[in-house]
Amino acid sequence: MQLLTAVVPQLQRLSREDGGRSKINMLTRYVTIVLCLIQGYMLAKSLESPANNIFLADIARYMEDSGAGLVPGYGPQFVFVTVMVITAGTMLMMWLGEQVTERGIGNGISLIISVNIVSALPGALVQVWETYISGAEVGELRQPLTLVFLVALLFVVIAAVISITQALRKITIQYAKRVVGRKVYGGQSSYLPLKVNYAGVMPIIFAQAIVLFPAQIIAFVWPGSETMNGIASQLTQGWMYYTLTGLLIFFFSYFWVATMFQPTQIADDLKKNGGYIPGHRPGKPTADFLDFTMSRLTFAGAIFLTVIALLPALVARRAGISMNVAQFFGGTSLLILVGVLLDMMRQTETHLIQRHYDGFLRKGKIRGRTDRRLGAGSAAGSNSMVWLYLLIAVLIIVGVVAIGVNSGN
Repeated sequence: MQLLTAVVPQLQRLSREDGGRSKINMLTRYVTIVLCLIQGYMLAKSLESPANNIFLADIARYMEDSGAGLVPGYGPQFVFVTVMVITAGTMLMMWLGEQVTERGIGNGISLIISVNIVSALPGALVQVWETYISGAEVGELRQPLTLVFLVALLFVVIAAVISITQALRKITIQYAKRVVGRKVYGGQSSYLPLKVNYAGVMPIIFAQAIVLFPAQIIAFVWPGSETMNGIASQLTQGWMYYTLTGLLIFFFSYFWVATMFQPTQIADDLKKNGGYIPGHRPGKPTADFLDFTMSRLTFAGAIFLTVIALLPALVARRAGISMNVAQFFGGTSLLILVGVLLDMMRQTETHLIQRHYDGFLRKGKIRGRTDRRLGAGSAAGSNSMVWLYLLIAVLIIVGVVAIGVNSGN
């Protein structure tokens, strides 16, 4: 609906009218019901024979070994009840998300998704422990060292996601002076923030949906064809999946920027307000400069999204761990989790500052904050904190290695 609002002229006009945004939200709810009915029906039909669903491959193998059906008494009544329950549950979660957004802190739906992602963390830790610690042979250091490498990789990936999510290119904006009577207005300088990862997690979601939906349809329409099942397998975990996902992420990154970022409108607004970018004439030259700059930033952001999207599958294949564990090394799960937590911290910080508190940290990211507590101790320097974090990381790595060696002995 966000893309359609930027593309369809009728929705653009509706979004600018009074109460138009609420009408678009209501239309979004109707579209959600339609999608729930369609996807719920496909899921209910796949439960009759789990082999037709690429996400139920493990269950299908178990059912083949046991020789029993997954759903006893499968029929139209089961399909109807399943679709209604899935649709009603989805609408309930959407309503809860809207209530959290309206009365809480942060985006409600994103918070619910983040809680679902975090809920899988204990099970992932248990799987990692059983794979690399309990399952290690006596005197073998390879698996504990692999675990140490995975922990270090996890910290590096999280730090990279946070850095790229908050990375900005600041374009200096200078405003001309205006004399009105005896007062002088303008003459100030500001900046236009351009995000490196302007599209956020949306390109990965679009790319994975487009790649996975054909695989689901192929498995649903041709359940007994080995050739079509091979194509479906390539679309989920083979070289075709990696290639198409990377290309689609690049495409949707530029497509999202092209629909959401309007350099011509920004240049016109700057010209009307007496602002200009030093070294570039107002009007079309400013729009061309913004378009060129945003294209380069989008290229860097698309490379980052491609690496993050493909990293979980590569880690799962190389390290021999399940996707429940590998999802914390990248993909939509990590991007959503980091984005939601950063947004929630920013909003909480804003509420605290509005009520004359200092926020979470004595030395934060918000510019213009003054030290309101006189006589308070000075914050630790950045170099001291870096050395402290490095010492903690070394202690953790040494402890994990020691545990691995002791458990092996």
